[in-house]
Formats: sequence, structure tokens, C-alpha cells
Amino acid sequence: MHIFYTFILSQNGYGFASYNLKREVYMAKNAQHWEKTKGLLIITLVLWAIFSMGIFLFGAEMNTVTGPFGYPLTYWFTCQGSLGFFVILIFWFAGRQEKIDEEFGFSEKGDN
Repeated sequence: MHIFYTFILSQNGYGFASYNLKREVYMAKNAQHWEKTKGLLIITLVLWAIFSMGIFLFGAEMNTVTGPFGYPLTYWFTCQGSLGFFVILIFWFAGRQEKIDEEFGFSEKGDN
């Protein structure tokens, strides 16, 4: 843990060192914010990997099944299902990130 000191000059010209607690609290808040953001990012990347690459692992078994409009079911899941999931994932990530930002006071809602 680092201790930060600030040199403050009073009106008569004499200075003194004071503990800058506000900066240390801000640094701790930053670290906690980054930890939660990093956790959310890891979860999002794992979900993305499952839905972008994981579906192909089962593609051979699903090729015999015909999906809508006569296309193989593998094609339907990868082209339609994954794209739909990615759009949902984007909005889910943005919502969760906004909640994390609000929790730590970094929200952009009141910056008008």
C-alpha cells in the first residue's frame, strides 16, 4: 500500500505534509472497478467463444438434420443463431458494464 503526501502552502508561506486520503480511496475504487470489469469481460469472451466456435464441434452430427428452408441445421445455427446471440450479448454486456460504472461512480448518465 502506497502512502501519498501533498505539500500544502498556507497563507503565511509555511508548508506542511498531509496525507492524501482522497487519492488513495480513488485508487482503491479504480482497482475494484477494474476487477469487476475484467470479470465481466472474461465471462463475455467465454460466451462468445462457445457460440462462435463451440457450435462447430457438434456440426458433423447435425448435418443430417434439415433445418428451415432446406439448409442443414449446422448452417442455420451458426448463421442465424450465433448472430442473434451476439446482438443479445452486446446489449447484455453494455447493461452490466453500466451497472458496474454506476456502482463505482463512473457512470456517464449525469454528464450532460
